[in-house]
Amino acid sequence: MTKNQISRPAPQRRSPAPAAPASIPGDQRSHSVALSRQLHSVARALHDIRAGRSGTAVLETVPPLLRPGVQALLFQVLRTLGRAEALRRQLAPRTPPPAVDALLCVALALLCGDADDLPYEPFTLVNQAVEAAKTDSATRAQAAFLNACLRRFLRERDALLQATQQDPQAQWNHPRWWVERLRKDHPTQWQQILRANNAQAPMVLRINQQKTTLDQYQSALAAINIKANPVGAVGLVLQRAVPVQQLPGFAEGWVSVQDAAAQMAAPLLLSGLDLAQPLRVLDACAAPGGKTAHLLEYAGPAAALQVTALDIDPARCERIHETLQRLGLRAQVLAADAGRPQDWWQQDCGGQLFDAILLDAPCTASGIVRRHPDVRWLRRESDIAQLAHIQARLLETLWPLLQPGGRLLYCTCSVFRAEGDGQVQAFLAHHSNARLLPSPGHLLPGMGDKGSPVPDNLHGEHDGFFYALLQKAPA
Repeated sequence: MTKNQISRPAPQRRSPAPAAPASIPGDQRSHSVALSRQLHSVARALHDIRAGRSGTAVLETVPPLLRPGVQALLFQVLRTLGRAEALRRQLAPRTPPPAVDALLCVALALLCGDADDLPYEPFTLVNQAVEAAKTDSATRAQAAFLNACLRRFLRERDALLQATQQDPQAQWNHPRWWVERLRKDHPTQWQQILRANNAQAPMVLRINQQKTTLDQYQSALAAINIKANPVGAVGLVLQRAVPVQQLPGFAEGWVSVQDAAAQMAAPLLLSGLDLAQPLRVLDACAAPGGKTAHLLEYAGPAAALQVTALDIDPARCERIHETLQRLGLRAQVLAADAGRPQDWWQQDCGGQLFDAILLDAPCTASGIVRRHPDVRWLRRESDIAQLAHIQARLLETLWPLLQPGGRLLYCTCSVFRAEGDGQVQAFLAHHSNARLLPSPGHLLPGMGDKGSPVPDNLHGEHDGFFYALLQKAPA
C-alpha cells in the first residue's frame, strides 16, 4: 500500500512536508515577480485542488521562479477558504465560472484576514487580481465583475464579515462535516484541533545520533544564527524554517526533516527489544523512508537489525533509496503491495516471519492539515469509511506475518477515531492472540509550550497522529 499524494478520487497517502514550509509573503512586496502573475497561478492551483489534485502535485507544475511566492499565498488562501467562499456567496449568489470563482475566492481569502496579517495593501491586491483576470482568456470577460465584487467587499467589509459568523465552515475554515466529526470524536478538544490546523506548522528536525548529538547540533545551528528548541528525545523545532541546504551536515546525514509525532514510531516499536539479537523488521508503507531510516538510526550500527521497506510505487521506492543513501544506512527496499504478501513475502523475504512490523497505514491525513492545508478541501466524509476498510485489511493481512511474541505498531496521521482507536478496538475484538501494549493513542496537533517564558522542551509540538502497539501472544 502506497503513501501517495493526497487526492480526492482514491484513498491515498500524504506527501512529505516541504523541506522549508512557506511563510506569509510579506517579504515579497518588492514584486520581483508581478503580484498579478502570482495571483493567476494561485487561482489556477486552487482550481486544480477543487478538481481533486493534491497541493503538492499542483505546486510541482508551477515554474521555480514563482513557486515560493505561489506556495505561500496558496497556503494562506487554503487556510481561509471557508470564509472566502461564504463571502463570495454573498457577493455573487450565482456561482461564477470555475476559473473566475477561483480567482475571486483567492482575492477574498487574502483580503478577509486581520488588517495586520494582510500580505498586501487591500487596494493593491484588488488591482492586481483584476490585472490577473485580464491576462487569461478564461477570466478576461469577467474582469469588471471581479472588480465590482472586490470593491464592494472593501466598502462593506465589516457587515459582510459579520454575516458569515454563524456559518461553521466560514468560522473554522473547514468543511462542515469535518467540524462535526471532530466535535463528535473529540468533544472537549475539537476547537483546539481546528485552531492548530489553521496555524502554520514549524520545521522540525530529527538528529541522527549515529553522527551527532542534540546539544552539538543545536550549537551548530546557533553558530549560524538559527535558533531551535528541543522536542522529544532527538528532535529540534526551528524558530524559522530554512532550506535544507542551509542545515549543517544535511548532505552528510547528520539530520533529517521529520515531525515530532512521526519521530515516536521507531522508539515505540523497538524499545525493550534485545537489539543485540537478529531482528527482522518490516516497514509496510515506507516511502519516503523517514521512519525506515529512524528505525536503523535508533537501533545503532551494532544492532543486528534487518529492515525490509515496502512501497507499491517504484518511483517512491527511489525516494527511500535516496533517504538511506544520504544517511549512510542500508535496508531491503521492495516495490510491492503490503496488502498482497503472496507477491513478495516468500520470494523476497524467504517466507520468514517478522519480529516487528511498522504499519503506517494510508489515512485521511487529517492530522497534518497544518502542513498540508489542501487536505481538508480534498477529502470527503465518505473517504473515512473507505480508508478504514483498507486499514482493517492491512492489519488482517500483515498480522499472520508476525512472529509469536512479536510486535506490530499501527499508526496513522489522522485525528479521526475511525482510523485510530476505533480501528484498533475492532481488531482486538476479533483477535484473541493480540493485546494492546502501553501506547500514546491519539495525539492532537499542537503548537507546544511557546507561551512559556523558557520553552526548553516544546511538549505537544507535533502533528496529529495515532499510535497503537500490538503484541502477538507467544506460541
